[in-house]
Amino acid sequence: MSIPTSPVRLRAADAPDQPAVTPALEELYRGFEQELLVPLWTEIGDLMPAHPRSRAVPHVWRWENLRRLAAQAGELVPVGRGGERRAIALANPALGGRPFATPTLWAAIQYLMPGEDAPEHRHTQHAFRFVVEGEGVWTVVGGDAVPMRRGDFLPQAGWNWHAHHNATLEPMAWLDGLDIPFQYLTESQFFEFGRDEISDAERVTPERSRSERLWAHPGLRPVSAGELAPGTPLLSYKWEFTDRALADQLALEAEGHGGVVEPGHAAVRYTDPATGADVLPTLRAEMHRIARGAETAPVRETGSSVYQVFDGSGSVTVGDRTWTVTRGDLFSVPSWQPFSARSEAGSTDSDSGALDLFRFSDSPVFEALRLNRTHRDPRTEGNAR
Repeated sequence: MSIPTSPVRLRAADAPDQPAVTPALEELYRGFEQELLVPLWTEIGDLMPAHPRSRAVPHVWRWENLRRLAAQAGELVPVGRGGERRAIALANPALGGRPFATPTLWAAIQYLMPGEDAPEHRHTQHAFRFVVEGEGVWTVVGGDAVPMRRGDFLPQAGWNWHAHHNATLEPMAWLDGLDIPFQYLTESQFFEFGRDEISDAERVTPERSRSERLWAHPGLRPVSAGELAPGTPLLSYKWEFTDRALADQLALEAEGHGGVVEPGHAAVRYTDPATGADVLPTLRAEMHRIARGAETAPVRETGSSVYQVFDGSGSVTVGDRTWTVTRGDLFSVPSWQPFSARSEAGSTDSDSGALDLFRFSDSPVFEALRLNRTHRDPRTEGNAR
């Protein structure tokens, strides 16, 4: 009976801090291979580096190209059981063609043609939708119809039934973000088909969803709410409130008060109104506004991020890469790669006159595991925390 070939391959190396290469060492390594054993002394540099070395690389995806290809797919690829969604995922060029923007984050452009329904399903992956342009589609989560308009952020915790419907005469595209790669890595995902069609009542949406009427009142929690499942019960965070919060921060700075992250840089985080925590257990979402001419200090963080330009233009630097970006463009920030941005926005390309950046990250996972670390450029803080 032949012995199966071992996937373990060990090579004795004549290198500092390695044992002397001898026939006895070679024999030991062959024994390790046969028993599927790997000694730490041959792997420590890869397994325990001095700082994170992400498998992902910084990369930018241009919205103009994504939108054009999504429109082509709209003419050729139906929506329905099997494919379920006309969602086109960003593939980081260093991750072997997997549909992952970073090792833990999924980002995709989803495209729905006029009159189309994306059928109902549910999955354990936590998800959100962010609308960079257009309106007319609504998502139906647990029977609650929620309108989607430019600038709206729509989170949805895992294992909730959801479908989408486009009631207009125009196609619509938006950004999907999920923790698919994280759940794929941890082998924890579940998926289930729902109804093939939503009801007539769910095809008409009021100005405010039921979740908004109950939860979208600042600082007020409904007394009727008992124990809640993980994830925010609020299904829509309207752009008008996000915009006002960012504008107020920069106005306070102009008046000589605090409130901004750094000069010319306002930022807000979307939070669960029931707990004040992140909107989803594995995903953090924020909106950043950088005033024209302002430049953010480089920041390194454990964990990865994906950004989308909501409005305006400017330049962004991730690691040793710098790009000029404009509305809709997306880019990845791998773990521990320094990120900074400079705003070149004005009244001609931005409603606010500033560079608005939507960001989502895997920070809640790293914080829960106490693996979070941030380092800001010495010009501002100089110390890791």
